[in-house]
Amino acid sequence: MERTKISEIWNPELIGKDVCVKGWVRTRRGNKHVQFVALNDGSTIKNIQIVFDMEKFTEDQLKPITTGASLHVEGKLVESQGKGQTAEIQAETLEIYGTADVNDYPLQKKGHTLEFLREKAHLRPRTNTFGAVLRIRHTLAFAIHKFFNDHGFFYLNTPLITSSDCEGAGAMFQVTTLDLNNVPKGEDGKVDYSQDFFGKPASLTVSGQLEGELGATALGAIYTFGPTFRAENSNTPRHLAEFWMIEPEVAFNDINDNMQLAEDFIKYCINYALENAADDIEFLAKMYDEELVDRLKSVVSHEFVRLTYTEGVKILEESGHKFEFPVYWGADLQSEHERFLVEEHFKRPVILTDYPKEIKAFYMKQNDDGKTVRAMDVLFPKIGEIIGGSEREESYDKLLARIDELGIPMKDMWWYLDTRRFGTVPHSGFGLGFERLLLFVTGMTNIRDVIPFPRTPNNCEF
Repeated sequence: MERTKISEIWNPELIGKDVCVKGWVRTRRGNKHVQFVALNDGSTIKNIQIVFDMEKFTEDQLKPITTGASLHVEGKLVESQGKGQTAEIQAETLEIYGTADVNDYPLQKKGHTLEFLREKAHLRPRTNTFGAVLRIRHTLAFAIHKFFNDHGFFYLNTPLITSSDCEGAGAMFQVTTLDLNNVPKGEDGKVDYSQDFFGKPASLTVSGQLEGELGATALGAIYTFGPTFRAENSNTPRHLAEFWMIEPEVAFNDINDNMQLAEDFIKYCINYALENAADDIEFLAKMYDEELVDRLKSVVSHEFVRLTYTEGVKILEESGHKFEFPVYWGADLQSEHERFLVEEHFKRPVILTDYPKEIKAFYMKQNDDGKTVRAMDVLFPKIGEIIGGSEREESYDKLLARIDELGIPMKDMWWYLDTRRFGTVPHSGFGLGFERLLLFVTGMTNIRDVIPFPRTPNNCEF
C-alpha cells in the first residue's frame, strides 16, 4: 500500500479508507484493552493517533513501541471519538523499523531545555520545536526564491572561496592545502603561499556582494543565497561562524529603489510564512512567544519608517533613555539603540539611511556632504538590524580614492574597479542574514536554534 504523509492524512475523502503511515513515536498510552500511539513523520507539527485494539495485537508485539521508535502501520482512517484530533487510524498491521531504548534515548521526556537540545544537535530535529523551526526555514527559503524569480531576478552562485575581504572585517577562515605541521616559508620568514593550492592566501567568503555586483551589471538584477563565514570569536545569541545570506543586487536602482525592494521583499517573506506555515508558527507562539503572530502581522501591515542616521541619533539623544552604550553622531549604533527606535519611539520597522562614511564599507556611494554615504539598515523589533545595504559607488575615481584612503591592496580589487571603467551604472543592493529573519519569524531568541547544525567557537561536532 502506498504511504500517505501525515500532513495529507486530514483529507475528509480518506475517512473510511485503508491508509499506510510511517513515522516516529511521540507517545504511547492505554490499558489492557486498547493502546494509543501518537505518530509523527516530520511533515507536520500534528501527530496522527494510532489505535491498537488488543484483541488484534499482543503485548509482546507492542512492547518495543516506545518514544522514538519508528513504525510502519496500516489500517482504516476513521473519525475520532476523542478530543484533540479529528481522525485516527485503527491499526490492522504493524511493522517496527527501529527501536529506541528507554534507558538511552535522550529525548524520552518532554520539557527539555533548548540548551540541552543544542548538545543533542543530531537528534533535536525530531522534537516538535525544531521540527517546526526547520519547516519554517524551508518555507522561507522557498519564499525567497519565489519572490526573486517572480520579480525577474536571476539566481547567481557566487564563490565560497575568495582572495578578497568584502567587508574589511579581517575575521575570515583561511583555506589552504599547506601542511600546517611543516609550513613552507620564504627568505623573509613569511609563509610561502606560492606553494599553496591557489598560489596566494585564500579564505572562506564573508559575502557574495562584490561578485554579485558583477552579475547585476550583466544580467540587470541578481540575488545570491548561500553560506557565508565569519571567524569572529563571538559566543553570543546573535552570532554564528557559518550562516546563510541573501544578497540581491540591481543595476540602475538608487537608494530609494533599494529601500522599497527591501520592504517589499521582507514583507512578502513574512506574509508567505504566515500563510504557509501557520500551524508551526502558532505552535511556537504557544510555546515560546505569545505575541509572535501579532508582531508578524503588524510588520506586514505597516509602512516602514524612513529615517536618516542624523535624525535617529537626535531622537536617541533627546529621548532621556539611559543606554548602556553612549549615543553620539559618528557612533556605530548598537542593538539597544536600534530597538529603541523601533519598539519604543516609532513602534514599527525603521529604515535608517545616510550613515557616517567612517563606519561603513568602502564601496558605498558618498553623499554630496562628504561626510555620509547612501547606506541603509532595516531595523526590526526584537532583532535590531535585519538588513544592511546601500547604493554602491559607481564612480571609478571616487571608488579608487576611497580604496586608497583605506589602504585596501589594489591587487585584490582591480577586477572590482574594472566594472567602473566599462559601462558603469548606478546600482544598489542589500544583505539579509537568513537566520536573523528566522529569529524574527519563529520567535526564538538564540540564533543557534534556527539553523540545523550551528557552527560557533569550539563547536564543530558533526
